[in-house]
Amino acid sequence: MDYFFSKVLVCTVNEGIEKITLLLKEEGFGIITRIDVKQTLKEKIGVDFREYTILGACNPGFAFNVLTTEDKIGLFLPCNIVVQDIGEGKCEIAAINPKSTMSSIGNDSLTDMSCKVTEIMDRVIRKLE
Repeated sequence: MDYFFSKVLVCTVNEGIEKITLLLKEEGFGIITRIDVKQTLKEKIGVDFREYTILGACNPGFAFNVLTTEDKIGLFLPCNIVVQDIGEGKCEIAAINPKSTMSSIGNDSLTDMSCKVTEIMDRVIRKLE
């Protein structure tokens, strides 16, 4: 089982961020964190890096359910999405596969919830155009 779902699009990173944000919103997810890795690496260690943004997506209902089931699950939240420039006018958008990460916990109560979120992340990535 892969730990992510991904798709390559012909677009800029900013366009990719807009596309994935809209599709996630349709599924009840919002972006609660945004890390501009290129800018951060430039500011902190003075290196140039490709455009690479990490988005933290969250559905409050799912988050509440898993947090009340397993109190340390916050270590796996939010669901991360990476949007990165891969050259030649293309960007790759990758989303975490929650089932692969949460299966390591060993709490059967999380299985149904992680499967639902996994289905959503897979569907969102497949819808990207």
